[in-house]
Amino acid sequence: MGEDSPAYTPTDYILLDCGAPLSSNTVSEDGRKWVTDDRSKFSTFNSESASFVSTASRQDHSVNLVTYGTAGIFRDKFTYSFPVSVGLKFLRFYFYPVQYSGFDATTSFFSVTANDYLLLKNFSVYLTLSAVDGQPTSLSKEFMVPCFETEKLSVTFSPSPNSLAFVNGIEVVSMPKNKYVKHQDDSVSFVNSKIPFLIPDATAFETVYRLNVGGAAVPNVNDTGMFRTWLDDSPYIFGCALGNVPYQFNVTINYTKKTPGYIAPAVVYTTSRTMGPEPKINMNYNLTWNFYIDGGFSYLLRLHFCETQLEVTRAGQRVFDIFMNNQTSERRADVIYWSGGNGIPVYRDYVLLIPSEGSSKQTLWLALHPSEEVGSKYVDAILNGLEIFTLSKTDGSLAVPSPEPSSSLASLKPENKQPKKGKKLSKKIVIGVSLGCTITVSLSLLLSSIFWRKKHRSYYKRKSMERRKASPLPDQLCKCFTLAEIQVATNNFDDAFVIGSGGFGNVYKGFIKGIKCKVAIKRLKSRSQQGAREFWTEIQLLSQLRYVNLVSLIGYCNDNNEKILVYEYMTNGTLRDHLYNTEKAPLTCVRA
Repeated sequence: MGEDSPAYTPTDYILLDCGAPLSSNTVSEDGRKWVTDDRSKFSTFNSESASFVSTASRQDHSVNLVTYGTAGIFRDKFTYSFPVSVGLKFLRFYFYPVQYSGFDATTSFFSVTANDYLLLKNFSVYLTLSAVDGQPTSLSKEFMVPCFETEKLSVTFSPSPNSLAFVNGIEVVSMPKNKYVKHQDDSVSFVNSKIPFLIPDATAFETVYRLNVGGAAVPNVNDTGMFRTWLDDSPYIFGCALGNVPYQFNVTINYTKKTPGYIAPAVVYTTSRTMGPEPKINMNYNLTWNFYIDGGFSYLLRLHFCETQLEVTRAGQRVFDIFMNNQTSERRADVIYWSGGNGIPVYRDYVLLIPSEGSSKQTLWLALHPSEEVGSKYVDAILNGLEIFTLSKTDGSLAVPSPEPSSSLASLKPENKQPKKGKKLSKKIVIGVSLGCTITVSLSLLLSSIFWRKKHRSYYKRKSMERRKASPLPDQLCKCFTLAEIQVATNNFDDAFVIGSGGFGNVYKGFIKGIKCKVAIKRLKSRSQQGAREFWTEIQLLSQLRYVNLVSLIGYCNDNNEKILVYEYMTNGTLRDHLYNTEKAPLTCVRA
């Protein structure tokens, strides 16, 4: 068993149970004592007029009564002010979106800033949870906020128009100096670049993933004094290539000055995931994880390593390559060479830029593969722990950006490339059926929805990662989405997501988790002439029209009196745009 890692004692440690009365029991199930914000010294002068408190109408068995039993609810902009020491601070929020007396948290949208860093914008706790696999009942969000210019952490909740903001609990914890912010003597690697990357002091972070690779989840009270939670990595393994999860008993973790005991708990370093004992098999696959992230940000990935297998004792015995999003992050990674010996932990930091693609979620791939070098005794790779953080932009924002709106589907610009003379037209024409069609499909209706097809893999063969309602059609033909999933994909039908409109209603561009490409979402107006019969006729027709050059219907939503169709998103506009006098590139007729 690995030794207990020396705990860090935080200088600042504040647990605020929002909405709890002074007389309440504030010791949570994990043994930590919370303070109430009733007459709290952390509240600002307008607390009585801008806020009220309330108790949750129900208490799910999975949530902690102390942390989630009550909430602070804000009618107007409301600020908490926490006195802290200089440095980077963990700031954690706890949310439980249910009915409260005088407030429905499922309809709440709000923004949060901390020391002028924008952490959340027009944020819905309920919709965020609805999009998570398994649909948990509560949500925690962890940020790291700089407090270098002032010994104060000011946290402001701002309700969106016609809404209220709320929070159930707030946690503030300090951390050791230079734990994540690196200075010139210890820069991080920028993926696919030879230029060292320095993370400025003014950078704020959001924790996206923190994983105990190859081991069970580690609760916050078993962390090294900073109350971080480490989750099991197995849900993020790509495919069935799980590798091996060796666990070494009677192993002592020997922390060093470069990797002190507070970096990660000993249990993170005593567990690991490797590829397995068969060299031929290992050379023919990658040990791969994939993660959903937002585009338009840089990400810090901290990979934790420790060789605890007794047979690996010298540099050069286990050498492997590290790839992130198909880019080489590290060639010839050698844990023993980095650390100096067996049982000595070490970590490596990498910064990866994820370009913006509008509002779409993207997939971050992390892959390990044995090095092609001859001489390695063990054709294998290893990883013990992983942390992924979003880095704030230069304006201090960590909020997900909205895509640029456009007036219609026709405004989507195609790639302006002309096929060479004598060559066949390389772009495929895709025929789709407009909303409102019946079983008789006329050529004119078909032509009105023809799009240029952007090449991508068919997602109908991919395993769905989200909970779906039962569909009257086979799932591989047509998926049934919940309204909550559609709201998440469109930021609650935000006008900024509108890319077209017609007699049926608006068309939104969005991304639905589990469908790894952009989608076009047509929302039927309540006063539209299309009735229920026509709606179902169109679904049944389009679900059975499957052809490589035909725009596909992915699914539909018939939830809470909403009628919505979800199509493939076509990036290059309509055929009409290329047939008539527009700025679009004209079609070139080529003999087959």
